[in-house]
Amino acid sequence: MNVLVINCSPVRTGATAEIVRIISDHLSERCFTKTICIDDYAFQFCRGCRTCHKTARCVQEDDIPAIISEFERADIIVSVSPSYWADIPGQFKAFIDRCTPWCNTHEPHAAIGSGKKGYAVALRTGPGMKECERIIQSIAHFYGHLEIQCCGSLGLCSVEQKADAVSRKDEIAAFCETIRNSI
Repeated sequence: MNVLVINCSPVRTGATAEIVRIISDHLSERCFTKTICIDDYAFQFCRGCRTCHKTARCVQEDDIPAIISEFERADIIVSVSPSYWADIPGQFKAFIDRCTPWCNTHEPHAAIGSGKKGYAVALRTGPGMKECERIIQSIAHFYGHLEIQCCGSLGLCSVEQKADAVSRKDEIAAFCETIRNSI
């Protein structure tokens, strides 16, 4: 099984990255696991030209196909996103917008391989779960349009620093067990 764990934050060294590391370490015991950070790729915002609705290809030439290749290789995709003003970070939203060529809402459309499972992890600094639920819904909606089955999620409140993520390691490991049990 190939697992892709995405740091949806532009911060490569913060709490989100630490959660990505914990998940990757746990899942790599039984799966080939690759991690990426959305900010390691260079791409522009969607131009809204709708050319992809007719051609199933974007007119822009950048790193989006490289990220899609990672999705293609994966059997399981875990997106880990912090809360930026009660939703996913702009960099991850820009990536989602650029995935329109692979989106099942128009014909023709490109497609990634079928049978993929997706999981969403949301974290925020505050104590309420509502923001985490919104992030999870954004990721699940994205997965749905790529025909990735959203199989589970985890919301983590009161996580601001790496140490906060480390203190939730058991909770994250239990979530990873649900992923491993679905394999």
